[in-house]
Amino acid sequence: MEREAVTMAQETLKLVSPYIGNEGRLPRKYSGDGQGARKDMSPPLEWYGVREEVQSLALVVEDVDAPDGPGVPWTHWVVVNIPPGLRGLPEGFSGKEEAMGGEYAGIKEGNNDWKVPGWRGPKPPTSGHHIRFKLYALDQTLRLGNKVTKERLVDSMDGHVVGEAELVAMF
Repeated sequence: MEREAVTMAQETLKLVSPYIGNEGRLPRKYSGDGQGARKDMSPPLEWYGVREEVQSLALVVEDVDAPDGPGVPWTHWVVVNIPPGLRGLPEGFSGKEEAMGGEYAGIKEGNNDWKVPGWRGPKPPTSGHHIRFKLYALDQTLRLGNKVTKERLVDSMDGHVVGEAELVAMF
C-alpha cells in the first residue's frame, strides 16, 4: 500500500529549472568551470504538485557518472527541511538560507562529497556527465543534527517518502 501511495504522489510532484531542461545542458555558471562570480552558483529550482500531507522536502544533487565508477554517484548538494509551502530555491541560494530568513531560515544544507556544506558544481575531467537533481517529499521534518550528509538523510527518510521528482542535466 505504501508503494502505491509513493507512485500516486510521483505522478503529481514535478521538479524543474528555468535554465535547465530535463536532459538539457547544465549552464557553466552552475559548474566549477564558470568564470569569476559566475561560477559555482546553485541553479534556480522550482517544484509543483506538493501534496497536503507533505511536512518537508529534501533535495539531493549527484553526478551519476562520477569517475569513481558506475553506481557511485558524487554528491554536489544536499538540502533538507525545505518547507512544503516553498515553491523553489532561487539562483545562488546556497549558503544564504539564514541571511534570506523567512521561509528559508529553517532550511539546512548538508555536506557534499567535498566534505563542505552547500552547493559545489561539477567539474569532471570528461564531458557527458548526468547531474541528477532529486526532490523528496516527506511526511515529517527531519532532525539530523549539525552535520547533515546524504547518507544520514537517506537513513532518516526511510519509510517517510511520500513522493519524488527528478530533473537530469548534462554536463
